[in-house]
Amino acid sequence: MKKAAKRSALGERVAAARQTVGLSQAQLAEKLGVSQQMVGYLELAPVAIRPELLAQLSEVLAVPVEQLLGIARKAAPGPVGKARLVFDRVSALPRERQQKILGAVEDMLVAHESRKAS
Repeated sequence: MKKAAKRSALGERVAAARQTVGLSQAQLAEKLGVSQQMVGYLELAPVAIRPELLAQLSEVLAVPVEQLLGIARKAAPGPVGKARLVFDRVSALPRERQQKILGAVEDMLVAHESRKAS
């Protein structure tokens, strides 16, 4: 039986981001203008990646380049407590779903602020 190959660290992060946005390797390849085999290779083997491709990956997968490279960033100020937990869960959803949830939250905030101003 053939042993499954272990992904590179970059490959793990690319695959995770791709799955988060709900793309197959073939769909990601199409958006990047490369072959599905290239995406598979990128996710599997330790590779030197061209800066242009890294920038494209960041844009298509909606993640910062630093995240793809595994560079820790300073935590941005944001919600705390239960709100942070909820928004962390929302952040793990596909982008389209995130936008719907954030739209609903924004609508509720506007309604609250208009009632408060009255």
